[in-house]
Amino acid sequence: MGNGDINRYPAVSRVCTLKWERQVLRLIDQRSLPFKEMYVSCRSVENVAEAIKDMVVRGAPAIGVAAGYGIALAALQFKGKNKEKFIIHIDESIKLLSGARPTAINLFWALDRMRDVLDENKNLEIEKIREKLIEKAIEIEKQDLEINRKIGHHGKKLFKEVKGNIRILTHCNAGALATSGYGTALAVIRSLSAESKVANVIVDETRPFLQGARLTAWELYQEKIPFFIISDNMAGYFMSKGDVDAVLVGADRIASNGDTANKIGTLSLSILAEYYRIPFYVAAPISTIDMKIKSGDNIPIEYRDKREVREILGKVIIPDFMAVENPAFDVTPADKITAIITENGVVYPPYKKTLAKFLKMDKQGN
Repeated sequence: MGNGDINRYPAVSRVCTLKWERQVLRLIDQRSLPFKEMYVSCRSVENVAEAIKDMVVRGAPAIGVAAGYGIALAALQFKGKNKEKFIIHIDESIKLLSGARPTAINLFWALDRMRDVLDENKNLEIEKIREKLIEKAIEIEKQDLEINRKIGHHGKKLFKEVKGNIRILTHCNAGALATSGYGTALAVIRSLSAESKVANVIVDETRPFLQGARLTAWELYQEKIPFFIISDNMAGYFMSKGDVDAVLVGADRIASNGDTANKIGTLSLSILAEYYRIPFYVAAPISTIDMKIKSGDNIPIEYRDKREVREILGKVIIPDFMAVENPAFDVTPADKITAIITENGVVYPPYKKTLAKFLKMDKQGN
């Protein structure tokens, strides 16, 4: 793809997910949106790990970018001159961040890239290793942004035969806030909107953390893209009325056979979409594909604090004596996914064959 194609992509989103200021990583506090726009300042790798765990920053690509900067901060934190201790410090920092969110494969992808920088430059002086780690973190952010713009470019082509404006149902938040600043599923919506092809975006509220109602809707409002919010259990109603042309979601991890882990509730949407013969698309960077695992059965599913179910925006709605569970993700089987949209194009079933072939071509191209 030439620069001419890249230049035709829509402008970057107005939403600023993170700001790197050398000694500080500033993250927009997604827990406070849409009522307050405020930033959390991370000055250490520990701060970044806490921000990832506490959902200050969330979304697989954004977590990966933040983790890269977390290692950059760890490198800046180290004040000694003993290179062996410096390397141990970076290794321990990588281990710390790797435990922050177990489901999102982009976290481990970014940390592996930072570790590669460390391994490849062990013979250099500490200061030079430090600078190379910082450069890699910046590169990861820039690359993520370009990847997301390409996802939008490829994704909009799926709708070129659709007559009239398109009605898309989305779940959770796969927008600028889930990435370095443009989105995956919302990248496709932004690209379609730039050509005035979006009739409406139907936004699942996405209980229990309300990423759809709080974050996706806020992004769409900022971009002046038409939308309305529904509770999760209304999706089938709108599908049955013929008000949904496609379901478009992001992903936190894709197994080698195409099984996809995404925010809890995605599985139910895929079943409904199949029943009503509505295309179900997953938009995700290639780094989300984990060829090391055979199926969704091997994807670790994070269980989060039960208070997220018991409370809505701090107000208790379920008393302590009532039992609750809070799995953060579910797995959509590959046979319910119409296509997977990546930065290098669209992948179709059978995913066990096509994903392997697609990744082989990607490595050869790079």
